[in-house]
Amino acid sequence: MQCSWKSMMLLVLASIAIQYTVIRTFSTKPLSLLYSVGLVPRSHAVNCSRKDLTKLGQGTAENSDRGCDEIRTPSSPASSSSSSSSFSFSSSFTANNRTHILILATTRSGSSFVGQLFNQHPEVFYLFEPLYHVQLALLPRLSQSRNLAERRVMLGAARELLRSLYHCQLSNLESYIRPRPSNHTTEKLFRRGASRSLCTPPVCEATLGKEAQNLVLTDEGECVKRCGLLNLTLAGDTCRAKQHSAIKTVRIPQISDLRALIEDPRLNLKVVQLVRDPRGILASRIETFRDTYRLWRLWRATGRRPHNLDLGQINTVCEDFLKSVSTSLARPAWLRGRYMLLRYEDLARFPLQKARELYSFLGLDLDHSVEEWIINNTRGSSDLSSRQKFTTVRDSAANAENWRLKLSFDMVLYTQTACQPLLELLGYKRVFHPRELRNLSHSLVEDRTFLPFL
Repeated sequence: MQCSWKSMMLLVLASIAIQYTVIRTFSTKPLSLLYSVGLVPRSHAVNCSRKDLTKLGQGTAENSDRGCDEIRTPSSPASSSSSSSSFSFSSSFTANNRTHILILATTRSGSSFVGQLFNQHPEVFYLFEPLYHVQLALLPRLSQSRNLAERRVMLGAARELLRSLYHCQLSNLESYIRPRPSNHTTEKLFRRGASRSLCTPPVCEATLGKEAQNLVLTDEGECVKRCGLLNLTLAGDTCRAKQHSAIKTVRIPQISDLRALIEDPRLNLKVVQLVRDPRGILASRIETFRDTYRLWRLWRATGRRPHNLDLGQINTVCEDFLKSVSTSLARPAWLRGRYMLLRYEDLARFPLQKARELYSFLGLDLDHSVEEWIINNTRGSSDLSSRQKFTTVRDSAANAENWRLKLSFDMVLYTQTACQPLLELLGYKRVFHPRELRNLSHSLVEDRTFLPFL
């Protein structure tokens, strides 16, 4: 059947009218409609109130009662058009089906071990300390800084990157990696070998048998050597293929710093905060970071505290822990169903039990591969763990309180005095005599139950 020119003209006019209506609708309700159909990732405009959007000249947002945490611009490090488009078609699915996990910890608190509880699960995409690159690019000395302005700079970029990574937009890391990746490939991703997903097919191009895969995963250097350059685009595809994702970080000071992410309904983020006796943290840092903690070692060796010793190195840990744990134990509504407190000492003494509780809180099935890994990696030699700084193979129960043999009594007295409120809150006992400190037959960890806030 042939159409007359009049019919064709009517069709063209009708098409123009429809397009005009759609454009007008999107211009007045830009975010709510784009989010509802999954065409724009939430990360392009996050938690924006009506006032904030109006101020930025982007119309109004209906049904929004949250403040504007951040608005991305084209110059933002995380605004990659290719990664945004790849996520747009799967965002509606992942929002309802993926569980995003964040392990919130501090250095030398056992976070690498906890990370492996998720890394060993075949359906979890795990990243080890991706925020390292943000810190290195923006504030290389932030780990020693207690300046609030510097911390805010770091935290804004960290939250933005975390949101992107949970949406599997790994290319957003490229703006922070030095040297910058070429063609979306790099050899400089920090501790790549700690992630099973980045060391096995399809991300790793090498053809590896089961025995070789296990070798790669126990030796991070071997992973990089065998697998070659990391393709971040391929890694993002692998992330999307997994049911869940987990990230470990020691670069977020407090749980309140994550509120904007926790309240984002599209993330389904759950936080596991790992805490440890600050006396144990100090002892481990002295052994691991020998240059940074040189004066602490001098104090231990001579019995005299150096006048220029940076006491803030442990004070900051206790302050951040205390504020964070106090916030969570107050049970604010925004943390309901999103937060679990985990003591390292409990995990070290009862690894299988605590792993089951952890997975139950997250709503995940504890895969047999995770249980097998726990059994094989919590009965190692204490000598091995002392020789290898970052190993997760150790006699976990014996390791929980071995700090009592590594710190001098006066160092312990100072730490427990400075951190007394935190010790009481978390159930860590103080000692008042050197013999009490060295008597390992009496634990300094009280029996406490910290239930998830459901």
